[in-house]
Formats: sequence, structure tokens, C-alpha cells
Amino acid sequence: MKILTNKKIGVLLGGASAERDVSLRSGTAVYNALKGLGYNAVPIDAGADICSVLQKQAIEIAFLVLHGGWGEDGSIQGMLDVLGIPYTGSGVLASALAMDKEASKKAFLYHSVPVPPFVVIDKSSAGRHGEPGLSFSLPWVVKPATEGSSIGVSIIKDKNDFTQALEKAFTFGSRALVEKYIEGREVQIGILNDKILGGVEVRPSLEFYSYEAKYTAGLTEYILPPALESGVYKKACNKALAAHIALGCKGSTRVDLRIDKEGSPFVLEVNTIPGMTETSLLPKIAQHAGFDFPGLIEEILRGVVSEGQQN
Repeated sequence: MKILTNKKIGVLLGGASAERDVSLRSGTAVYNALKGLGYNAVPIDAGADICSVLQKQAIEIAFLVLHGGWGEDGSIQGMLDVLGIPYTGSGVLASALAMDKEASKKAFLYHSVPVPPFVVIDKSSAGRHGEPGLSFSLPWVVKPATEGSSIGVSIIKDKNDFTQALEKAFTFGSRALVEKYIEGREVQIGILNDKILGGVEVRPSLEFYSYEAKYTAGLTEYILPPALESGVYKKACNKALAAHIALGCKGSTRVDLRIDKEGSPFVLEVNTIPGMTETSLLPKIAQHAGFDFPGLIEEILRGVVSEGQQN
């Protein structure tokens, strides 16, 4: 493949979030792909000294593979903006909106992107929700407002389990999201440089597409393309792209949706730095669309290089 740039690329991985292990695996895969393509790339485990490390290493482009925490919430993006280092993926605002499930859902509703009915509960008022009087029926999904990879997520079918699920979610932040569980199928749509890449239907052998199901080989069946009627699949793709655009995302994203039994799609969230492990969904979607893993990595890099040339 053609080398797009001779600039030194820092692959930012690891970090200190609950998704550190996945980030290390994803980042290592990205680094190996870039080296295999002939790029001048170095892996950088992002710690508290990340700013000085980037300067000492003379990094000219940052390839972000930091999942969760300040890797996806706009913090690292803001620092890179200040340092004048171009980076892959979405900018500060889009990253922050996507990471905060409350903020992103409000943005989706403003742009007429369908989401499941939901409420947000703050830890300071959680004691008043022992017997929640929600306007939507069970089952419910309880999850932290600002985590990814299904960390801290519970599916509640009995109100007696609600308090424990809420406490679990609060171990990852001060706000919890409670939303209506949409009976049906789970579909993930890949977006690359503002274009629909394709989709995959996930069928976990566990109760839901949990952290374990996502990152343990053999626990989930992947259907490419999703086993949906063509009109339903097209609608899901269009809603996914609308969600990506509503938040102002750039580069590669993966949009998670549930399709109910009537064929109506509901957007759950947008992942601005999708996983790049051997079981991750975006690489599977890209492969079905004709991109091998190195080709996908180079296309993500192409977005940064092209923008830099325009500037």
C-alpha cells in the first residue's frame, strides 16, 4: 500500500480507564499494522506524563486507541489540540457528547434520532429511587452514564434487583442511566469518514452483549450483514449515520442499535474509538466491506492526513 505520510505517528493506548486491557490489545494491533505498512510508528502507553512524552518523542500525528475515561471523553483531544498534534477520530465536543450517554441521547432526540425511553438518576438522589416509578415497563437496562464496553451494565427484570444494579453503576460515576430494554436484535453499524461502512448483528450466548461476551472469543455469534429485511437494515444504517452526524463525529465510529420486533431501530450510543481487537466489530464490518485490517487502519489515518493537507 502507498504510505500516506512520513511523519512520526504515536499510537496512544492503555491509559487508566476500566477499559485499559482492551485498549492495550487494540493499540498493539494498530501499531503492528502501521509498522507492517512501513509507517514510522511508536506505541505510547498514555499516563499522567503523556504531554511530555509526546513532546520528547516528537510525535507529529496521534493515532488514538484509548478506550473510556479521558481517552474518549474529549480530554486527550483537547490536549492534542493545544499541542498542535493532529489526531484520528472525533474532536473535543463530539467525543465528550458521545461518551456522556445523557448528553448524547438529548442530542439524538433534538435531531429526531430514535432512542429507547430513559431517565437519568444522580447518586445524590438515588435513595429516593428504591421503588422506581418509571413511565416505561420492565425489563430495564441500568448502566453508568459515562462508561463503555458494557462495563457496569445490568438488565433488570425484577424491581427488587434495581437498587443493586444502581449501586453497581454508581461505582463507575455519579450518574446512572435507566432505559427501556428493547426486545429484539442488536445491530452495530460502522461509519468511516462520514460514510456507512456496513453492519453486523451480534447474538451473544450470554444474557446480553456484555464485556465478557464482547472480548471472549466464541461467546458471540456475528451475522454479516445483519439478518434483517433490506428496508429495516437501510433504516438502521440511516439512523446510525444520523447519530454520527448529530454529534459531529469524524473518522471511524461504531453505532450501537437495538431493532425491535416491529423493525424499528433505536440508537443506544456512538463509540468514537471503536475496539480494534481480534473480536472487535469494526474490523469485522470493514473486512466484509473489502478492507483488511491494515487497510482499515490506513483509511482511518487517511482522514487525518487529508485534513492536514487541506489546512
